[in-house]
Amino acid sequence: MTLQSDTIAIIRQSWASILGVSAEALARGEGRIYREKNDSAVLMFVSLFGTGILLGPSWAIEAGRNLPDTDLVSHAKLLELSTPYGGRPLGEAKLYYSDSAPTLTTPKAKVSRARAHAVALEAACPPEDTAEVGLSAMENTFTLLSDSEKEPVPLAGAGYDVWEEAVAHLGALVSPASRRTGLGSQAVAIAQKHALDAGLISQWRVHVDNIASIRTALRAGFEYAGTQTTVILKN
Repeated sequence: MTLQSDTIAIIRQSWASILGVSAEALARGEGRIYREKNDSAVLMFVSLFGTGILLGPSWAIEAGRNLPDTDLVSHAKLLELSTPYGGRPLGEAKLYYSDSAPTLTTPKAKVSRARAHAVALEAACPPEDTAEVGLSAMENTFTLLSDSEKEPVPLAGAGYDVWEEAVAHLGALVSPASRRTGLGSQAVAIAQKHALDAGLISQWRVHVDNIASIRTALRAGFEYAGTQTTVILKN
């Protein structure tokens, strides 16, 4: 499965808008793109379809010109560069995209769009997982509930925010008791289908060490497109 050329163009356009760089330069893929922003709250390096983009203050741009992409993609390297300027860790992530319809089977559980069920699912999950996904804060949520005659129990959920009116930034959360049941993949497929019907390209951003989430993305048909590495410079 390969992303369509129109899809790649839209992804590039979206990131160009987010980072404040030329979409044409990003499309050409010539060398590296620099965005000097002295009041930037972050130092960020994005690698997208083979092109690197460095966003940050002048001191970061100057240092970055002497480093290869393989260094700048490293969270440790960005922290090293930014520590004298008060840099604080945020993370290193991989970016995946999908523009095709997911395999959507008959749900094994009820699907709820209620925000309260997303909040209840978060309460059942480890705090670090809840913080990474931010499910209940997303614009669109889909929570799978147990088929119980009493109070339904949230089992898994997925959702997305809309970026630049073109990209659906997805996330998923599965309760510890429901992992390895296929419910997480099913929730992702439901969110993907909803995003596709809205004319959006699905994006999956995952921390480089989150192997389970990477596997979920690959099972759902997402394709690797690049990385995003960020450190915080200001409160």
